[in-house]
Order: sequence, then structure tokens, then C-alpha cells
Amino acid sequence: MDKFFNDVVENLNNYYNTFVDLIPKLLMAVLVFVVAIFIANLIRRVVLNRLQPRMDDPLLARFLARTAKTIVVIIGILLVLQIIGLAGVASGLLAGAGVGAFVIGFAFKDIGENFLAGIMLAFNRPFRVGDTVELDGNKGVVVTLNLRNTQIKTFDGKDIYIPNANVVKNPVVNYTIDGFLRYDFSVGIDYGSNVDEAIAVIDAELKKEDGILQEGKKPFIGIGDLNSSSMNLDVYFWIDTFDKSISITQIKNRTISRVLDALADAGFYLPGDVIELKNYQEKELKTKDEAKLQVEGKKKKEEKAA
Repeated sequence: MDKFFNDVVENLNNYYNTFVDLIPKLLMAVLVFVVAIFIANLIRRVVLNRLQPRMDDPLLARFLARTAKTIVVIIGILLVLQIIGLAGVASGLLAGAGVGAFVIGFAFKDIGENFLAGIMLAFNRPFRVGDTVELDGNKGVVVTLNLRNTQIKTFDGKDIYIPNANVVKNPVVNYTIDGFLRYDFSVGIDYGSNVDEAIAVIDAELKKEDGILQEGKKPFIGIGDLNSSSMNLDVYFWIDTFDKSISITQIKNRTISRVLDALADAGFYLPGDVIELKNYQEKELKTKDEAKLQVEGKKKKEEKAA
């Protein structure tokens, strides 16, 4: 029994001595890890501050900054394992990274697919923050991109998170990548109207709107569809989407209102649809007054007969 207690005390002493010997290493490991986190955050801020002014794409700048931080954190973890005497574990982690990546990638195929697509989009992406795009059938403004999905805000206020794999696989429509967006509308005038004069009236109204580009991408008015009761004039004009001081909706509303008023003031008739009524039963169609007179005549005949 005494031997048992002696063995227990001896083992406890050994554990204690080992723990005492390990304390400096643990303190050093904690210090190294804290310093690694501090340096990682510092590097992230430095990279972000240096890249953002030099790059047109803030998403790519943020991605590179996060990547630099992650690399520093991984290096710090490996140093911590080395300090506390777990160098073999660190080597095992590095050696098994390939196998682990394969297993994890197979188990989380969709997540891995979106992750790789996010990396591709970070370096080669057909849109930027603030662009008006159509992704996977959803139209809105790009808010942010991370390694799993792309967030857009629709014009009715919805936030939609689209997996990056869908963005890569499907067509992407970017309405504002070059800063210019074309709008159009049609206005119908009566047949026999002076088309050149109507075009001149519309062009004069387009020049009065400051938000419409007048150089380079000039407005254009041309003859469109020939309807049964009117001849359509198609009006095309361009707007600079980089100019945040203008409202595209207000410009379009003001332009249409001005064009309609100007055409009416110039004496142009803006006809509506003409509806043709046919009597397929070969009966005479009577107006409201004719029908009223017929009823009154019938009543008079009945009164005379009485």
C-alpha cells in the first residue's frame, strides 16, 4: 500500500515538474499568439489602406487584406505549436492538409464550390460595389461579395444572397459597368403629322434636361412601330450613372412629361387606340338617342290603341 502511494506521489511530482517546466513555454506561446493576432490585424489595415486608394474595386482590396491576415494567423499558430513542443503536430497538420482538404471538399462540395467561385470573382469579376446588375434572374445593386455569396439589394428593398457558384455559371448583366445607361420611351403621333417637326420638338425638350448626356452619347429619335391609329416615335437618351446628384427616375418622368406637353402645345394630335365595332348579326346598331325615340314612339302607339 505504501508503494502505491509512493508511486502516486512520484507521478504527481513528475506532472508538477513537467507543468512548471511548461509554464514559460505556455506564456511564450500565448504571447506569440497575441502578437501574431495584433500583427495580422495591423497588416490587414495597412494592406487595405494602401490598396483601396489604388484599386477601383474595394471588394478585391478587402479580399486581399483578409487573405494577408489569415496567412499571418496561420503562421502564428504553427509557431505556437512549435514553442510548446508540438512540432510533430504542426508537421502532421501540414502533411495532412492535402488529404483533409480533399475529404472536406468532397463532404462540403457545394460550400467548396462557392468558396472557389468567390476567389475567382475576387480577382476577375464583371461587377463592382454599387453597380446595377442582374444575377441569377435577380436585378439590384451590388452591396458586397464574400467567399461564399454575393449580396445585392433589389429596388424594392430586398436583400438577396446569391451563391457565388451561380454567379460564375450563369450570365451576368451589368447595366452600369461603364457608367452609362440608356433609357427609352415611345410617343405616338397622328398619321399625316410632320415627322421632322415632331422630332425637332422632342429633341429641343431633351436638351433642356441637364441629366441627359448631349455629347458623345447623344439622344436619338426615330420612327418606330406603325400602329393602326398612330405612328410611334422612339426616343433614346443616355444618363451618367456615376453622377450621384441626379435621380434617374425623376429625369425620365420629367422628360416624358415635357415631351408630351411640348407636342400638344405644338399642335400635334396624340391619338389613342381606335376600336372598330362590327355587327355580325346583320342588325342595325342604334345610338342611345335613337333607342330612346323608338321606345317613346312605341309608348305613344300603345296609348293611341288604348
